[in-house]
Amino acid sequence: MPLASVDHGNIWMFKSLDEFASLFDRHGGTDHGYLARHYQRFCVTQAEFLSTWDMARGKRVLDIGAHWLHQALLWRQAGFELTAVDLPVTLELANVRALAAAHDIRLVPCADLESARALEAIADSSIDVLLFTEIIEHLTFNPVAMWKQIHRILARGGRIVITTPNYYAWNGRMWNPGRFLSGFGGGISVDEILSTHTYGHHWREFSRRELVRYFCLLSPDFNTIKWITMRDYYPPRADGRYRLRQRVYEMIPGLRPNLHIEMELPRKDAGIRIEPGW
Repeated sequence: MPLASVDHGNIWMFKSLDEFASLFDRHGGTDHGYLARHYQRFCVTQAEFLSTWDMARGKRVLDIGAHWLHQALLWRQAGFELTAVDLPVTLELANVRALAAAHDIRLVPCADLESARALEAIADSSIDVLLFTEIIEHLTFNPVAMWKQIHRILARGGRIVITTPNYYAWNGRMWNPGRFLSGFGGGISVDEILSTHTYGHHWREFSRRELVRYFCLLSPDFNTIKWITMRDYYPPRADGRYRLRQRVYEMIPGLRPNLHIEMELPRKDAGIRIEPGW
């Protein structure tokens, strides 16, 4: 999967998946299937963020949902300081710990993101960029306590980078009225819940406007810097007719399958205002 080099001053990216994957192989390997599927997404997300971010503003990055450190390492190689948060079962793997030690990536195991008490180990206003990529659609709990911690540790002028599927994507679930009319509801189907191998179902997909409102409800301190739809950055399907439809529909920005949202924290006056209703 060749990629053109992207130059943002002293920022660079790998030209090939194989080159990047070799860094993991030196420390015991990784989930190469997951990396191959998501590598283009990692690169596109980083390039989009860097198009409007000056490194002089800050280099301290927190990657929540860092998995096997694929994205964290890409940002580390670009010159950022990295702290990675994920489940203990992942961050305690020998290959993950070896990679983190070799590249100076701080690991923060978090067994319960709902309470997010593990984030208490991170100092106030000590993070400039928070990566929350392909995570928000998986949350099955009330996230207010988590966002309180994130608000606390994010520095003034810091930014949250969110990527997530677009609910209004041309190939999304909303374009299946037959299922709705037949009484089989919407969202994730029971067939997918019970039979589909996955790293975590997408329990809730959002529109661009919903995510902006989401942060408006959390706190007036947040300000929307970027809310765009992105073309499909996953490996192409073999079906030629599908790819043709994809090219046609993705000419319409609102129907593109991925969202890229950036929220800035220009002030820390109000805090997280909303409270869970119980």
